[in-house]
Amino acid sequence: MRLSDCHNVQDLRLLAKSRLPWPVFDYIDGAADDELTKRRNTAAFSDYDLVPNVLAGVAQIDTSCTIMGRRSALPLMLSPTALQRVFHWQGERAVAQAAEKFGLWFGISSLATVSIEEIAGLVSTPKLFQLYVHKDAGLNSSMIERCQAAGFDALALTVDTIVSGKRERCQRSGFTTPPRFTPAALWSYATRPRWTADYVLRERFRLPNLDSHVQEGTGKAVSIAEYFNTMLDTAMDWDTAARIRQDWGGTFCLKGVMSVGDARRAVEIGADAIMISNHGGRQLDGSRAPFDQLAEIVDAVGGQIEIICDGGVRRGTHVLKALAQGATAASGGRLYLYALAAAGQPGVERALGLLQDEIERGMRLMGVTSIDQLDRSMLRTR
Repeated sequence: MRLSDCHNVQDLRLLAKSRLPWPVFDYIDGAADDELTKRRNTAAFSDYDLVPNVLAGVAQIDTSCTIMGRRSALPLMLSPTALQRVFHWQGERAVAQAAEKFGLWFGISSLATVSIEEIAGLVSTPKLFQLYVHKDAGLNSSMIERCQAAGFDALALTVDTIVSGKRERCQRSGFTTPPRFTPAALWSYATRPRWTADYVLRERFRLPNLDSHVQEGTGKAVSIAEYFNTMLDTAMDWDTAARIRQDWGGTFCLKGVMSVGDARRAVEIGADAIMISNHGGRQLDGSRAPFDQLAEIVDAVGGQIEIICDGGVRRGTHVLKALAQGATAASGGRLYLYALAAAGQPGVERALGLLQDEIERGMRLMGVTSIDQLDRSMLRTR
């Protein structure tokens, strides 16, 4: 299978699976417990049908929108995800440059494998930093100050990850960051020589936004569950969020909001945006899908705060359904991580090109020339 054989995100997933050692692929692909929520995140879109209008004159269409004060060529954001150079040696550099080519928002994680400063100097595309609140207050302050100095456009506080979900695939494989060549997985690493050579011979793995404060940032092998359960601050509350917003002083987003009550609290503390998200199903299995919660949250706080539907997006029509339901934009991580793992920057560009084509084609077939024409009259439940 080649990159040119990939015609959708699922094809890119299969290509990534063929090229990655299985512990690494399962880290991307896996989720918590029975992975019910992960599957529901995408399946939720299938419970609604699009109702197109015709004879609308769609020779010229405009797919752009404004997200958190910055123009985006598509109503789609690339969500921040951790450990990207584990999946492909180019890591966040590839995703950032692909995002810039397509004119999209791009986010990096606190657990990014490329530094805040390098990403800021690499691209001019709108940039978001995703903050995990650590017990080390100095580390939190350091990351915020570095983002301010680097000119990041927004800060997203992740609020759904005070402890790790039970990611059973990782427990079975023994996946750590950085990866260890355990006896159980040695054959898988040996039979993926290109990935293994890149990992061993290229730039040393590190977490440069952490390594001045915590040993785990310098290359000490640790499971993600162990890291979250020992390093993150379980005392984080609404006062913490309000204080971080004040310390940041710029565009501020809460990532991981799922309830109407929390959406209202986000408005009260002055957040500019919320990402309705369950962390890709990797935290609380059995929770609702973001798309399932979207209409209720839009009805409660729509117009007071930007609402980004995060998770489960695999098709351009998923983006259109989220917009019709009232979202400002949609976002996702796996939709580009599979592509990154499959082929680096060309893979990410392939994924974004496919989604762009699907959004443009879907708009024309829906009879809309701009995304603000999408509304609930164009959706029906099954």
